[in-house]
Amino acid sequence: MNESTFAARLAETGAAIELELEIVLGAEPRPGESARPARLIAAMRYATLGGGKRLRPFLTVETARALGREDEGPRRAGAAIECVHAYSLIHDDLPAMDDDDLRRGRPTTHRAFGEATAILAGDALQALAFEILADPATDRNAEVRAALCAGLARAAGLAGMVGGQMLDLDAERSPAPLSVKEIERLQAMKTGALLRFSVEAGSMLAGAGAKASAALLAYGRATGAAFQIADDILDAESDDATLGKRARKDAGRNKATLVGALGVEGARRELARLVDEATAAVDAAGLGSAGDVLRATARFVATRKK
Repeated sequence: MNESTFAARLAETGAAIELELEIVLGAEPRPGESARPARLIAAMRYATLGGGKRLRPFLTVETARALGREDEGPRRAGAAIECVHAYSLIHDDLPAMDDDDLRRGRPTTHRAFGEATAILAGDALQALAFEILADPATDRNAEVRAALCAGLARAAGLAGMVGGQMLDLDAERSPAPLSVKEIERLQAMKTGALLRFSVEAGSMLAGAGAKASAALLAYGRATGAAFQIADDILDAESDDATLGKRARKDAGRNKATLVGALGVEGARRELARLVDEATAAVDAAGLGSAGDVLRATARFVATRKK
């Protein structure tokens, strides 16, 4: 799959996810709700509908599509994952965390709405994600819905994204640099877990067999690790205007990154290895040409400019 074809597919799927998010983040109360506070829903929409690659929901939708499922279920699951991702960005940007003023080329949510509203918007987005996954509209099978909820909880929580953020904060205060293995564990939790689950969710929804599921899980792990390394390289080499957020902050805050541990060229070599690993995993899943979008996604993750 060439770059232009992939870009068109990314935009097409991104637009479908945007529509799902517009629906679940509508201003009017949904059945069973008494009210949607105007300032809160405005902050949730600001954080979630403000652009972005939609890579996580893209992985969910395209994994399911490669396995033969193309209805609204994967799009809804992708929207739920994007809600969790948006919540994590809101909280990561807070003064108590990374203290960032810029996200996607505009003020961060706490700068636009205040810290209290930003915290509540993140809390509400996290809860909304599980409401979406638990809804029969996502999948008729209650066991699948329960597995999706459990999987997202693991990916986002103590042993996943939140736990990884704690390790990241600890690393900033550590008197000694983390080892490569420690950095890989931190990044596999903080960033990789949600990306990996995005692939796993698509596999669950499509009812993949054991062999394909295992191979796709390996694909998700490699792609998640590649995404973070590419992000660290961009932080070291790009600028605020290109990234849409503050660049070169990792070194200044003593962030534990593979760029810091291996150097830029060493990190590039590891990035290339992970892309090869991800591509091989798609081959092992037995998807044939149906896996071309997933192969192209691994390459895109490594070569993106923001």
